[in-house]
Amino acid sequence: MLHDFSYAAPTAREELFSTLARHGKTAEVLSGGTDLLVNIRAGISTPLHVVDLKGVAELAELGFDATEGLSIGACVTVTRLLDDASVRKNYPLLIRAASELATHQLRNRATIVGNIVTASPCGDMSSPLLCYGADVEMASAAGTRRLPLQEFITGVKQTVIQPGEIVQRIIVPTTFCGGTGNYLKLKRIKGHDLGVVAVAMLRYGKKIRVAIGSAAPTPVLLPEFPSDATAETIKEAARAAISPIDDVRCTREYRSFMVEEFIDRLLKEVRA
Repeated sequence: MLHDFSYAAPTAREELFSTLARHGKTAEVLSGGTDLLVNIRAGISTPLHVVDLKGVAELAELGFDATEGLSIGACVTVTRLLDDASVRKNYPLLIRAASELATHQLRNRATIVGNIVTASPCGDMSSPLLCYGADVEMASAAGTRRLPLQEFITGVKQTVIQPGEIVQRIIVPTTFCGGTGNYLKLKRIKGHDLGVVAVAMLRYGKKIRVAIGSAAPTPVLLPEFPSDATAETIKEAARAAISPIDDVRCTREYRSFMVEEFIDRLLKEVRA
C-alpha cells in the first residue's frame, strides 16, 4: 500500500530542525530506512512528510574519544560500526551483537540509532548498549537533551522522542572499555533472523552486567553483579525482571528457559 508524501533532504542542522518543527507529528525521519520504508509499503506508517537525515554531515560521524567515549551518529550504519577499529578494540560486545543483526545487505543500510529508535524488544543493539551504560542524545529546534538508554525506550515501539525531535547520536562511555563479554541470540532458523530471546553479558574488573532482549516490553538491564556472583543469583534476578510472552515465534516457557541457559553459557565464557 503506497500513499503520497513529500520528501525533504536538508543539508544543515538548522534546515533539518526547522523542517521537522514545521511538520510536527506528520513527519517521519529517514536514515537507513530499513524499517520506515517497509512500514510505509505495508500501510503501517503513513507520514505526510519524509525528512532524510543523510545530507547532514554531522549525523554521519563515528568517533572515539578517550574522555567522552564512543559517539555514534544517527546515520552511522551497522557495517561502519563493524569496520571501525576503535569499536573492535574497546567495545567488542557491540561488534558481536552487530554481527548478528540481519543480513550483510541490510547492515549496509540499517543504522545503530535506527535500531534503538524502532524500540523493538528484540532489537539486537539495545542489550549490549545497556551493558555499556550508553546514553541517547536527542536534538530539536529547541535544543538538545541527553538520557540513559534505559530511560529512552518506554514500551513496545515506544520512546520518549517528541514531535520535531531526533536522536542525533548515541554516546557509549569509557566506563566499561576493555571488558569481556558476548551476546547470545536464539533464532528460529540458522542464519539471519529476528531474536526469539537474547542475552548480553559484560564482565569488567570485579563487575558483571547483564541485559536481556525479547523477554519483556522493553530490553531489560539487570542490577549489577559482583564478578563472583553465582549463576543462580543472576538467574533469580532475571526471573524477577522479565515477563516473556507466548507468540507465533516461541512460548513463554521456552523463552524463560533459554534466558537461564544463556546466562549459564555466558557466565562460563566471561570467567574462562
